[in-house]
Amino acid sequence: MTFARTAFAGLTTIAAGLGLALTTTGTAAAAETGSWHAYGNTNPITSSSATWHCAGSKTVATSVVAQVCAIRSAGGGAVQGAVIVRNNRSALFSVSASMDLYTSSGAGLGVWTCASSGVAANSWSVCFGRTLAQSSPVNSMGDAKGVDLGTSPFV
Repeated sequence: MTFARTAFAGLTTIAAGLGLALTTTGTAAAAETGSWHAYGNTNPITSSSATWHCAGSKTVATSVVAQVCAIRSAGGGAVQGAVIVRNNRSALFSVSASMDLYTSSGAGLGVWTCASSGVAANSWSVCFGRTLAQSSPVNSMGDAKGVDLGTSPFV
């Protein structure tokens, strides 16, 4: 994973400047396994009844883009993170992806990783994290094939 939350970055810099040691415990444990879902030529966002808040698309390779999203269920009580990959090539493209999920108060809800998988030519695939019960706003940071996808807006 190439992304990292930096909530303690300023505090660490101050402590280091004073010659102090600072130990922080991250809220995210070891990554869980996410799951790939192929969507073919159907856009996963517009075909869903859930609300998706996504960062902008980033180029992963020539003719392949990805974006990280935080998703809220139609009923509002469940959330999950996702990485959407769009392969505009005429051949299969292999990609791995990962994402986290954080509340607006900074509580880490988890990290999920999808092992390398083939995204079919001219199609969408999505790496989903686990669905969690959560009513407060969440956002997600992610990567695909080592490319930092940034941070989604809160949903």
